[in-house]
Amino acid sequence: MVNTDEQQFLNALDKKLWTSADKLRSTLDASQYKNTVLGLIFLKYVSDSFDSRRQELSAQFKNPEHEYYLDSADFGGADSAEYQAEINTELEQRDYYAETNVFWVPKVARWEFLQNQNKVVINGVIWLNRAGDVLTQAPEDDTEKRLCTRISSVGQLIDHALEAIEQDNAKLKGILNKRYTSLQIDPAKLGELIDLIATIPFKHASLSSKDILGHVYEYFLGQFALAEGKKGGQFYTPKSIVSLIVQMLEPFKGRVYDPAMGSGGFFVQSENFIREHQGRIGDVSIYGQEYNHTTWQLAAMNMVIRGIDFNFGKEPANTYTNDQHPDLRADFVMANPPFNMREWDTGVSDDDPRWVYGKPPSGNANFAWLQHLLYHLAPNGSLGLLLANGSMSSNTNNEGEIRKALIENDLVECMVALPGQLFTNTQIPACIWFLTKNKGQRTSASGKALRDRKGEILFIDARNLGYMKDRVLRDFTQDDLNKVTETFHNWQTVGWGDDYKDAGGKAMQGTIAESRTPTYDAETTVRPEREERAVEGQQYQDIRAFCKSATLVEIQKNDYVLTPGRYVGAADAVDDLEAFAEKMGRLTAQLKSQFEQSDNLEAEIKKNLAGLGYEV
Repeated sequence: MVNTDEQQFLNALDKKLWTSADKLRSTLDASQYKNTVLGLIFLKYVSDSFDSRRQELSAQFKNPEHEYYLDSADFGGADSAEYQAEINTELEQRDYYAETNVFWVPKVARWEFLQNQNKVVINGVIWLNRAGDVLTQAPEDDTEKRLCTRISSVGQLIDHALEAIEQDNAKLKGILNKRYTSLQIDPAKLGELIDLIATIPFKHASLSSKDILGHVYEYFLGQFALAEGKKGGQFYTPKSIVSLIVQMLEPFKGRVYDPAMGSGGFFVQSENFIREHQGRIGDVSIYGQEYNHTTWQLAAMNMVIRGIDFNFGKEPANTYTNDQHPDLRADFVMANPPFNMREWDTGVSDDDPRWVYGKPPSGNANFAWLQHLLYHLAPNGSLGLLLANGSMSSNTNNEGEIRKALIENDLVECMVALPGQLFTNTQIPACIWFLTKNKGQRTSASGKALRDRKGEILFIDARNLGYMKDRVLRDFTQDDLNKVTETFHNWQTVGWGDDYKDAGGKAMQGTIAESRTPTYDAETTVRPEREERAVEGQQYQDIRAFCKSATLVEIQKNDYVLTPGRYVGAADAVDDLEAFAEKMGRLTAQLKSQFEQSDNLEAEIKKNLAGLGYEV
């Protein structure tokens, strides 16, 4: 977790960057400006990583104890030009950078070069030879010109840098957004933006440069989502919701998949979760898909910034008609697809093998997403999917039958109702579906001993959690996230204790973990509903108005509706212990007094108006 000093540092950085950068976007809309800024942030990151490795190598070449040591005596002494030239030659050897997974950055893409040359091209032209050196004078004949590159604008300077990085790093091929020349931005403003991003301080006592830049990237994504409004949700899911799903699923090892990945928020948070819990990033494989080309590029840059290996398919593509991972069976599937998506099934066959539980309606893709995720889920896998609340109760166009089939096949594990105003792009109430193909007793990827949960579904009503971070948006605190997460994990692992009570109040022995289903009748058994917070490792308890573990029998009696409010109940009204007759007497006397005050005020106003010559 980020400590107070780190948070203050990052908050100050956020304020500085956004306030300054906001002055530069008057000529662009939010979506264009987003790509402009984030592309440069990416370029700054790879350049700084390269420079950091370069400085490290320079010290190693001069260190007699290191295997890369270059003895200055062999090159005319430590101060000789020959010795420095030899070091400079070695510093340009790509293998030194590849061995530490640092991207090779050609001369024309290094940040110092961009900062120096952007001021030149604002009012002039530069010529570069094939080595990336700036010529002191323009080529004189056509043959020489064909061997050189002419740069006449700041946008062209940036595009040329990005092209050079792509050419020298196969993994980046096709993911960089090389459109700065076509944006028609005022060259002076683009130059200002380069100088602004250069001021990002990448040194802190406890934060690495990768952590700092990763934070900046995520902060800008959130700010741009706000600026873009409805369209912003296509690439950004609020961090608190992503964190909640990741905490509940605990993707410690295995294949992680998101078929509607946006800018890759679920993958980033999975990496953060693994690091915070001392796991190994190498134990997780990342798979994603995205239809929008620019957003696909953003996601790839987001992964590269953090050093996460990924497979986003050969190209941006429609998940339904051009599945980039047809044979994938993932251990963890997480997604926030567009809510209530219409006309999604053009080109999709009615007998598509993914529609195991029923053909989803053309007018709404909610149950298409659910079944697509299930299709790609491994036998012991788990998934978390954000959907509109209508998915929990709708019976139109076969949706009710599909939901019934999912429940009858014991695939639904947990339903979480979310509060409103969590999203930048929609006010549609949302929920999270958690499904698994195996509710049996087993050990999870995180090492938890899961009990047998067959025939049960956990309902959590989180609508009263969170706080208003501003006039428009609600957010979760870490305590809110922990409350939901720990309730879910306690239910998965510890289950009910020996305090079931029958209709006569007699305690029933045994736990659910000891049998396939609870040994009680849903109509006669009263389960304890204690107003206490679940803590990690405690036995799970139903809490009125917050959580309830329901059986298939109870869900059938509710017509297979999965809205948590139907099961958790309402909070008990607070009794003030005042007798009804006494309360009515007190309130009536108070009302009489208020009427008398009103009459007196009315008489006083009429008197004053009469004094002015106005009779009422």
